[in-house]
Amino acid sequence: MNIKKLNPIVLGLSLAVVGSSLAAAQDAASTSSIPRILQITREYTKPYKGGDAHDKTESAFVTANSRAKFPAYYVGMNSMSGKARALYMTRYSSFAEWEKDNAIQAKNPSFSADIEHASIADGELLEEVDSAVYTFDEDLSFHPHNDLENHHFYQVFAFHVRRGHEKEWREVVKMVKDAHEKAGDGAHWGMYSLMFGGEGGTYVALSGDPSMSAIDDGFTGQKKYLEALGGEEGMAKLDALFGAAVDTSHSELFAVNPKQSYVSEDWIKKDAGFWKPKGAAEKK
Repeated sequence: MNIKKLNPIVLGLSLAVVGSSLAAAQDAASTSSIPRILQITREYTKPYKGGDAHDKTESAFVTANSRAKFPAYYVGMNSMSGKARALYMTRYSSFAEWEKDNAIQAKNPSFSADIEHASIADGELLEEVDSAVYTFDEDLSFHPHNDLENHHFYQVFAFHVRRGHEKEWREVVKMVKDAHEKAGDGAHWGMYSLMFGGEGGTYVALSGDPSMSAIDDGFTGQKKYLEALGGEEGMAKLDALFGAAVDTSHSELFAVNPKQSYVSEDWIKKDAGFWKPKGAAEKK
């Protein structure tokens, strides 16, 4: 089989997310528990202004949120590919919940002042900041995990669907999902569609795992997946559909940074070694 015939991004979505050893045990049996709203804030750091310097300014946000016992938790992660940047993911069950959280901050002058002070200091390290809001698409997702506290690395696949080609896009994802189901591998991702903050027709697939070894596992299972897809004929069909449906696409790799994350005590108790390492506690 000539794998090069398959669009590399399709290949990435199809293979790189395969093989998590925890897929069967921690797969979300029901998507009802998955928050439907996902806010992603991107911070592009100035050259060589990341690392410890950014950890320090971000820790001020974590301290302010903890002091105020703010209910909106978020996960921070740093890019391992592409332009240097940090992502901060906050999940809400509804927009109404988000509105309530905003009201809590508005009614707490001390908390608001702490956030403003932290923002000014953080801004000295940044070139650009933007934010986007996505909604969870259950039909386009595949065995999404709900054990988010165990996700230490994220593969992020972004797609922009051509206007009027939503049908082909959904056929593409269905083909990929059906092949994974037939192959019986550990593929998993949550698919989100952009609602606010960018160009319409944008979709993002998130696949989180405890270790980057899941990427290696994906290549191990690629032969079985490609056979389930239908060999050369199936790849050609998928590639043609993808070309008709999608005009741009790319993929990135991120590492979760516990120093830049504000997470619940439950998460910390489940994996204190990662979310609150002893070295960080002693330094504080």
